[in-house]
Amino acid sequence: MRSEAERARIVAESLLPGAQVSDVARKHGATRWQIYDWRRRFRQRGRLPPCEASPPTFAPLVVEGGLEEHQAPAIKLEIAIGDVVLRTDTAIDAEQLSRVIRAVRASR
Repeated sequence: MRSEAERARIVAESLLPGAQVSDVARKHGATRWQIYDWRRRFRQRGRLPPCEASPPTFAPLVVEGGLEEHQAPAIKLEIAIGDVVLRTDTAIDAEQLSRVIRAVRASR
């Protein structure tokens, strides 16, 4: 059984910048889940080491080269009704296409 002070030292080490919880756990013969549990308990009691209380830092986003908008090529649709050929792309509304087909059939 680990003392409160020993758990606090392990938790503090796991919170250092760049520390991996699994590496810290392995080093001290513990499991990741034990360390996460210890963190939670310290947090609940308001005794979390100050290194976690600091706000997170973020790296700036750097985009190299222009972002190009990639559009899917338009797919053409061709429907032959007798000697009438309807040409459109697949972006046509299904209800609108149905009305056009009914109109072509009715005009024949």
